[in-house]
Amino acid sequence: MFPSRLIPSFRWVVLRRAAVRYAEHGWDVVPGAWLAGTRFRCDEAGCYTVACHPAVPDREAAAGHDAARVRAAWRRRPHGVLLATGRALDALEVPATLGRFALGQAQGPVAVAPSGRWLFLVRPGQCLRPELRDRPDVVLHSRGSWIAVPPTALPGSRMRWEVDPDETGWRLPEAYPLQVQLMTGLRTLAPPLVPRTAFAPAA
Repeated sequence: MFPSRLIPSFRWVVLRRAAVRYAEHGWDVVPGAWLAGTRFRCDEAGCYTVACHPAVPDREAAAGHDAARVRAAWRRRPHGVLLATGRALDALEVPATLGRFALGQAQGPVAVAPSGRWLFLVRPGQCLRPELRDRPDVVLHSRGSWIAVPPTALPGSRMRWEVDPDETGWRLPEAYPLQVQLMTGLRTLAPPLVPRTAFAPAA
């Protein structure tokens, strides 16, 4: 049985309201494992996943934006709030320095994780450009993936909005202009090359 005392009742209500809010705007919500104490708990018996993850085995089937269904799921458990990507939205995940650089071109919701990773929500359907595809620090969450969104609790703190969906009227930008800005940021923020002569032995 779930030890409800580990999650304050007001936090439970905040999670449910957020999940319903996203669903009412057509974003497919997935019940996430919840942080209870120092570990994540979910509905799957014997689950040893220690990081944030969907609370149900078949996350694609569980994802949806029926507000009544979402409200019922969060009434049973204080789930973390996850969004299924590749449906109503995709998300570009980047490091904090690159996120700050690209913020001016965001034109859509932007979430920030306690780890410092930034998530730019965009319209679905576009691939990563070749210049970004091989970079391990730039991740496109699309079909078959998911992201955690505020106010989901993660180790260290909670997800937060840098740009709340209300600020952009729940509109999502195209991914291409943002990717161009990210490529500009990578060139701008790259450390300068040190001339080879700097390592030449003294005469």
